[in-house]
Amino acid sequence: MEQYEPDRLSPVQQAAIRRSFRNGRAAMTRRSLLRASAGGALAVGGLGALSACGIPAAGNTEGGVSAEDRSAQEKTVNFSNWTEYMDTDDSGRRHPTLDAFTKRTGIKVKYTEDINDNTEFFGKIKPQLSAGQDTGRDIIVLTDWLAARLIRLGWVQKLDASNLPHAFANVASSYRTPDWDPGRAYSYPWQGIATVIAYNKKALDGVEVKTLSDLLDNPKLKGRVGLLTEMRDTMGMALLDMDKDPRSFTADDYDAALARLQRSVDKGQIRRFTGNDYTSDLTKGDLAACVAWAGDVVQLQADNPDIGFVIPDSGYMLSSDNMLIPNKARHKTNAERLIDYYFEPQPAAQLAAYINFVCPVDGVKEELAKLDEDAANNPLILPDKAMQAKSRAFRSLSSEEETAFEGKFAKLTGA
Repeated sequence: MEQYEPDRLSPVQQAAIRRSFRNGRAAMTRRSLLRASAGGALAVGGLGALSACGIPAAGNTEGGVSAEDRSAQEKTVNFSNWTEYMDTDDSGRRHPTLDAFTKRTGIKVKYTEDINDNTEFFGKIKPQLSAGQDTGRDIIVLTDWLAARLIRLGWVQKLDASNLPHAFANVASSYRTPDWDPGRAYSYPWQGIATVIAYNKKALDGVEVKTLSDLLDNPKLKGRVGLLTEMRDTMGMALLDMDKDPRSFTADDYDAALARLQRSVDKGQIRRFTGNDYTSDLTKGDLAACVAWAGDVVQLQADNPDIGFVIPDSGYMLSSDNMLIPNKARHKTNAERLIDYYFEPQPAAQLAAYINFVCPVDGVKEELAKLDEDAANNPLILPDKAMQAKSRAFRSLSSEEETAFEGKFAKLTGA
């Protein structure tokens, strides 16, 4: 079991408005300003380098539905993302890493933060994609379960690996082969989302917290425990606590974990199920411990030295937000170049220093240390090998399973 106490966190790691409605539930955090520029030049990935990496040559266009690629004629790319999910300068109006990409390549990025909720955004783009129409977007960022759905529906294009040498080489092992997109044929991760156990040391008042069982069973914590309204995160942690693998559990395993949580609800152990709003309860001490998202913990620690976190021996849940190119996108090559850019160490480090989520890019520690040494040494931003080995993903669900499991979980939470 690894346990981490907050030490000194720099101003770069201080919190600011983020994680809005990731799963249809309100969420606010804070973001500070990073006073740094992204320089350097795009590396040239020649055919020799591609062959060395085992990347196939260009021209692999199977999967999804393409349009005429106007990347060469129209030096632009349309990028839709979540709110407060990009580095921003002091004015709050410019994005240094995007500006650096444009300066290098001449490709202008029309960047829009118009994704507030996975389900809501799916409803927005579904009519166009189902009708075989262009959404007007070249890159969209979706949480893994929805990314899996779009791939399954055939609504995103297969990536041309020859345009993605940095992405192929540098994607962290934890993200390399999700079961919903083996080998990352259709997507690459934007940021990782780690689910851990957070606590308020003062509110614990000497109670030791090492596992989810400690939260669910210790009578001294009755009414002061929080769980997440996101089914995959809470149920994944419960499955791990029962020595079941979220990557390969059965329906019976799911029901057993659900019953265990129900017993804790029935005896009043759980204060409430929350979205990101658990942060205020944890800071005040109304929650002594809870299942939490790592990005929030990093930010909370900047203001409250009593906030800490635990990685249970059984493991923790890791999901991701992912970049995909929807069908009929007009600037596929430009989009692939932008995806690849964020797998270079320097821009990846600058992004990580600003938004404080789990960086899915290997080899960024040295660059991140130049910007913020504390961030570079924070396992919630750059997990070490021991922590990486404990990460688990929630397996893909069939449509029938998704409906059944979400329905049962909604009854548990009272939704």
